[in-house]
Amino acid sequence: MVANGTEGEPASAKDKVLLAQQSPHLVLDGAVVAAEVVGADRAVVVVHHSVREIVDDAAAERRRAGSDRIRIEVMTGADRFVGGEASALIHWIERGVPTPTRTPPRASERGLRGRPTLVQNVETLAHLALIARYGAAWFRAVGTSREPGSMLVTLLGGVHRPHVHEIAIGTPIQQVLGLADGVVAPLQALLLGGYFGTWVPAAAADLAFSRAALAPVGASVGAGLVAALPDDVCGLAETARLVRYLADESAGQCGPCLFGLDAIAGELHRLADGSATDQGTLRRWLGQVEGRGACNLPDGATRLVRSALTVFGSELEQHARGWCCATRTARILPLPLRTS
Repeated sequence: MVANGTEGEPASAKDKVLLAQQSPHLVLDGAVVAAEVVGADRAVVVVHHSVREIVDDAAAERRRAGSDRIRIEVMTGADRFVGGEASALIHWIERGVPTPTRTPPRASERGLRGRPTLVQNVETLAHLALIARYGAAWFRAVGTSREPGSMLVTLLGGVHRPHVHEIAIGTPIQQVLGLADGVVAPLQALLLGGYFGTWVPAAAADLAFSRAALAPVGASVGAGLVAALPDDVCGLAETARLVRYLADESAGQCGPCLFGLDAIAGELHRLADGSATDQGTLRRWLGQVEGRGACNLPDGATRLVRSALTVFGSELEQHARGWCCATRTARILPLPLRTS
């Protein structure tokens, strides 16, 4: 059983907050329950380096108490965007190389050391521990009938108090933004789900934060991210930064990712700075890499770009004429220091 707490998404902090500020023992409880249910004899908990010591201490407490019937191992994950994908996580544990793949067999069929392996996010395991303790009816007391329960959401960007909050699934996005004491300026758009997510117009704040409610606008809850983009920040420039980061995170396994995303990132930068006048090249390249990668990185990046071309489409012609609506050059979406 592998617990995934690597949190490779640069903008997300939910797993770190859960492990560091809330209860690492809750996650470890869930890992033990999951391992026992599937008949596993060990649980490997892979976490971000910033919380490694805290989780190590929690695991040591459990060993001293003799409270677990299975062996718990803790290790630091790869500091890569793709490192949290299930197959990449298995390869990291085994070989120290976070190489993702979407070719069979899946981890559940043949994973760590050739054995069937259950890989679950640490937030899911925390929920599992609570369900085991309090029951299904308790869990279903919040959320929606189709998507019961709560979830952790990272709020950032143009909000007064960026932080992680627990919300009932189905809470209107406007109310979610209120947990961060509201927005600092009128919004032009929201990035939902993470850097594999989707830009949506600011009016989408009226929607509920759930898979069912966001599906009609082509968005998803993803990694539980809500990033607010003020109307004085350039959405095209922000997207170009993110796509360059995603291109640089390529594992180098295939041409569509290694060369295609690099070309897409370059062309998007040219559109953002006004040196490219034709979207046709970019849209053609998007179609050429989708569904052709060795992993999901090209698909996630192209989804982000397509949503930007839609939401910020009216600005493209203005950029081609050398004019941008942005009145400040702030970079509001975080990236690791090595690429920001």
